Amino acid sequence: MLRSALLVTIGVAVTGFISVFCVVFFPLLPRREYSVFAIAQLWGRIMLFLTSVKVEVQGRENVIYGRSQIFMANHQSGFDIFVLLAYIPRYFCWIAKKELFRVPFFGLALRRSGAIEIDRQNVVRAMRSIDDAAIKIREGKSVMTFPEGTRSRDGHIQPFKKGIFHLALKSGVPIVPITIIGSREIMPKKSLRVTPGKVTLMIHEPVFVTDYSEATIDELIERVRKPIVNAYYAHQQELRQAREGAP
Repeated sequence: MLRSALLVTIGVAVTGFISVFCVVFFPLLPRREYSVFAIAQLWGRIMLFLTSVKVEVQGRENVIYGRSQIFMANHQSGFDIFVLLAYIPRYFCWIAKKELFRVPFFGLALRRSGAIEIDRQNVVRAMRSIDDAAIKIREGKSVMTFPEGTRSRDGHIQPFKKGIFHLALKSGVPIVPITIIGSREIMPKKSLRVTPGKVTLMIHEPVFVTDYSEATIDELIERVRKPIVNAYYAHQQELRQAREGAP
């Protein structure tokens, strides 16, 4: 527990320093949003190094270059953010809940990275944010989102919310499904205990939304969710079998 407390303290200090740096030196940075993203990638790698978390990446070839896309990943732990920042091999901006933008310095650094704010408590504002996000995506920005909306409490993948899929249809860009495996064992929701371990990041084949419409949005959700869920629960089954077979 003492080790976890020390790691959390160091992590908060590193996060604070990087946030302040991005805010203070933002006017001096070249290609500002991209520079802030590069710093955020470094932040992710530092946090993973400090906590002795190893990451295996599968499916890098499924990331699309030369056009924007929407990355959608399951959400098991706060460490998902570090893993995605450190190992998705191209620039993206976050779609994040408005509460994060209120955190001193961190919120401003998040905004300066190009992140898009979503108000989940106000339907009108949420739809306006989706419209704004669709414009940015069509202009060439890729985005990262957690379609479950929040971290899983029990380790199971929750239903996907429709809002982000409306955004995909409005923007017309491919969706790249991502499965994150093992991050909950590193640090589950509502826990500050950090356990070193391994995370697997599986990048699946893109789903092209041109085959779908608002009338078939449920089919699109299922098409994106299926590879994420199948990969995740296949791994859970492997773990159970390994434990049962252990002496």
